[in-house]
Amino acid sequence: MVQLVETPTLLATGGDTDLPPFSPATIFTEINPVGLVSLLLLVAAAVYGYGVYRLRLRGDRWPVGRTVAFVAGGLGSIAAVTVTGIEAYDDTLLSVHMVQHMVLTMVGPIFLALGAPVTLALRTLHGTSRKTLLSVLHSRFVRVVTFPLVAFGIFIANPFVLYFTGLYRATLEHAWLHEFVHVHFIVTGCLFFWPLLGLDPLPNRWPYPARALLMVLSVPFHTVLGLTIMQSKTLLAGDYYPNLHLSWANPWDDQVTAGGILWAGGEIVSVVMLGVLVLQWIKQSEREARRIDRALDRAEAEEAARAATATKITNPPDVR
Repeated sequence: MVQLVETPTLLATGGDTDLPPFSPATIFTEINPVGLVSLLLLVAAAVYGYGVYRLRLRGDRWPVGRTVAFVAGGLGSIAAVTVTGIEAYDDTLLSVHMVQHMVLTMVGPIFLALGAPVTLALRTLHGTSRKTLLSVLHSRFVRVVTFPLVAFGIFIANPFVLYFTGLYRATLEHAWLHEFVHVHFIVTGCLFFWPLLGLDPLPNRWPYPARALLMVLSVPFHTVLGLTIMQSKTLLAGDYYPNLHLSWANPWDDQVTAGGILWAGGEIVSVVMLGVLVLQWIKQSEREARRIDRALDRAEAEEAARAATATKITNPPDVR
């Protein structure tokens, strides 16, 4: 008899998988640092760190907060759901996959954007490399995909296409497609959030009121998607989860939990993002007010100087 052996969570049709029941402890015990996303995280951390190092060598400063946001907040949050037990269970429990989905699509990209990696690259690179990066940033393709309405459409449509077609089951059955979707989640989130945060010199920078409005408009879609999954009379991925025969998990209950995570998580992240945009808007208004004050002070000083000069001309000093 020939026995097929794959990862514990796939092709499990005759009993429980080898994974123990999911718990907070398994997040730290079921670790697998091998994968495409892990490699990309290491490369991104190394390149970013080298850029900061180059700036310091020539005496330039780079905000520590940006480094912490990019490495710990961005890369760290992505690693937390791709190399830990979250990754081990993401094709076993839909609820765990949904946590991973939210982090890869929303949490990680926001922190990556706060790290301003494009700005760091432009300050570090010189000559042909810098010109190449600038030509890419100003290319027609980048202008189109980073246009807020286009990025918004991609960001909103992706989960509906994934979960309500056969694509989702395919990602559970094919490891290469599973990894590709992880990268796709991250890229999609970056396309949506980076132009909204506006720290990097990307094209299509909208005023803050328009950015906040676009963020508000994204909330109902997460709500609709989450509620649809919670109330669905069919299981996502068909009989995939029941065929795992997990004695410690009910696919129907887990799907309700997954929909709730998507609903609540989307609203929480959106509210936090709105708060960030409001703070940026306030800081920009303060900078603009200071700029106007300095311009008025210079104008008053120049007017006073002209008045003093005119006074000297019309009333020359009496020399005897």
